[in-house]
Amino acid sequence: MHDTPKHTNRLIHETSPYLLQHAHNPVDWYPWGEKALELAKREQKPILLSIGYSACHWCHVMERESFENEEIAAIMNELFINIKVDREERPDLDEIYMNAVQVMTRHGGWPMTVFLTPDLKPFYGGTYYPPEDRYGRPGFPKVMHAVAEAFNEKNAQVLEQADQITTQLNQMSNLVDSHERELTEELMTKAFQHYRSQFDAQYGGFGNAPKFPPSMSLPFLLRYWHHSGNAYALEMAELTLQKMARGGIYDQLGGGFHRYSTDERWLVPHFEKMLYDNAQLVVAYFEAYQATQNTFYCDIATETLDYVLREMYDAENGGFYSTQDADSEGVEGKFFVWEPFDVEDIIGEKNAEIFCEYYDITPHGNFEGENILHVQTPPDIFARKLGMDQEELESLLTDGKQKLFAEREKRIKPGLDDKILTSWNGIMIRGMAMGYQLTGKSEYLTACKKSAEFVLTTLSQEDGLLLRTYRAGKSHLNAYLEDYSYFIAGLIALYEASFDPKWLSEAERLAHLMIDQFGDESGDGFFFTGKAHEALIVQSKSAYDGATPAGASMAIHSLLRLAKHLDKPEFHDKAVETLKLYFHQMDVMPSGSGQLLCELAFLLSTPKEIAIIGEKDDAKTDAMFAALHGMYLPNKIVALSEPTEETTLPLLANKPQIDNSATAYVCENYVCQAPTTEVDTFAGMLQ
Repeated sequence: MHDTPKHTNRLIHETSPYLLQHAHNPVDWYPWGEKALELAKREQKPILLSIGYSACHWCHVMERESFENEEIAAIMNELFINIKVDREERPDLDEIYMNAVQVMTRHGGWPMTVFLTPDLKPFYGGTYYPPEDRYGRPGFPKVMHAVAEAFNEKNAQVLEQADQITTQLNQMSNLVDSHERELTEELMTKAFQHYRSQFDAQYGGFGNAPKFPPSMSLPFLLRYWHHSGNAYALEMAELTLQKMARGGIYDQLGGGFHRYSTDERWLVPHFEKMLYDNAQLVVAYFEAYQATQNTFYCDIATETLDYVLREMYDAENGGFYSTQDADSEGVEGKFFVWEPFDVEDIIGEKNAEIFCEYYDITPHGNFEGENILHVQTPPDIFARKLGMDQEELESLLTDGKQKLFAEREKRIKPGLDDKILTSWNGIMIRGMAMGYQLTGKSEYLTACKKSAEFVLTTLSQEDGLLLRTYRAGKSHLNAYLEDYSYFIAGLIALYEASFDPKWLSEAERLAHLMIDQFGDESGDGFFFTGKAHEALIVQSKSAYDGATPAGASMAIHSLLRLAKHLDKPEFHDKAVETLKLYFHQMDVMPSGSGQLLCELAFLLSTPKEIAIIGEKDDAKTDAMFAALHGMYLPNKIVALSEPTEETTLPLLANKPQIDNSATAYVCENYVCQAPTTEVDTFAGMLQ
């Protein structure tokens, strides 16, 4: 028998796992919505807005210490209207109020705790607060009493401060006018020099600890190397990719990357795993494989995709899940760590000695007395050191990893946030599609198709507009710019993997909707929120590429490629005018412009338009695609038509097959070289 919870609040009716985690707090939580906002206005009470996400370790800590504490909850309920938000469901609220906290405190993070006037203007805020004074932070009850007292006793001053902060937030969202600036290679060179100055030449990555995977900076470095021939750009990307994949930030047993590293060596991670990190890193590793032909990168990418299919995918209905927690059994990292005697018991003493040395598993440990598996010496050098054959070593390691993984599966697993977000599914579809192109694994293509169908049916409304989130049979919340732009990018990638033209026509339909719903009718670019959204205190045009690409950056990505596929100059023009808006950002803040810089590289190159006329399962057609996908050609679009197929795609029009054999056309700006049926000739044309 389960005990009936002592408390249940309004969050019980939500679908977000993060909100549901708080449904039995003694806090009188409201979800963000009319009911709570009207109550705050009616009672002229300040709002306590708490924003977090389910994989966030310190969010769990604050819940345990404060939100489950009846005395602290009583203070919250007496003094405030309390609103709980899942940042993954409401990135608009997260962006606005995180900017506010950063303006007020000069730092940010989650859980975010921000106090608002009944008009939703922020006047005080922070991140994690302990239940009493500690860590040099004031206790949460003390903060709440001080905030409520200020709001009630010095109301005019508080409202004035809230107005000033809101004005500042609106000024931050105004972009520096850069219409007259030319988009040139100088911007790319300057960005590269910035990355070079921040680069950690010992461990890879940029800056000091904590270190986050530079998911968009790495593809930019590869593009800069390809564009300029600068070999150091490739070295920077390779060192970072190798150090991450051999570090503790990569799950050496199960595949997939954790959120970030707490040290500069990529050794000790925060253990949560996010769909968006893994989706983007897959692309970076596959591109590095294309650029170098080093199969190590391809192996890491495929291990990561296999992890996603195993643990982050709804195989029955389609759709990729959002995150996995850092904690299991209330302890961060417990699921992932080992002791030497565990390893001996599982794989035998003889093999365990080599295995433990390779993965640095020691009696004193590298994480709170236990061990995170990581690789200090590449296998070829390690095998030489032991006088072993490398194949023999790799066989021993593979066998050991499989046995430890099977044992780990018996442990209590970290929590899974199984909501399905349109935007994150878009970038995972893109990664899976690339996986299919490079490995031919049909399960990757199947997952792409099922997930795209899921979004187009379950996460779409009758009028064709998209929704943001799905869980437990319920789709809701109007989609944001990033949902459209990421998903359109996913559909384009899915077309280029499957060559089913319906994906391209859906991408075109959604691109028109995106421009209509989010385009700035009185200026250039796109807003974060669209016509279907409620008005908030700021309407942002942010294109900051942080942990995920900005919605605007991916809108540029999608429109540049659709313009080529569909011969639609209006899409190209919209992309270029939007990219120009962010000239100043790319110029002064390249580390927050990784995706924008990748799109600049596409624009400044002359992208190749590749059309192949051939049967989909023909050996010659397959050989042409093997040659194509084996090369690093980031700035290209690809289309295929079977000889008997009637096609409306401009790139495929009037291109006959020669001698009943798969025929390749390589074009630039729709001007094509002489077609060829020879794979070697085709490969030469791509160089």
